[in-house]
Amino acid sequence: MMNAKDLRERSSEDLATLKASIQKDLFSYRMKNWTDQLEDTSLLTKTRRDLARIETILRERENQPKGAES
Repeated sequence: MMNAKDLRERSSEDLATLKASIQKDLFSYRMKNWTDQLEDTSLLTKTRRDLARIETILRERENQPKGAES
């Protein structure tokens, strides 16, 4: 599980790369769950929440005014 604080310290490019990686992992977890090969089904929820955190941070950065870097 990733902290929002830790994610905010990363660059937008790094977050986009991480997002793509997590989406692949989530797909893999779904397939394993569907075929009853996933041992820890809580990974599905945890991964979806991590993905949502990343998407939220990226969207916040998109909507910021151009000079307001925080």
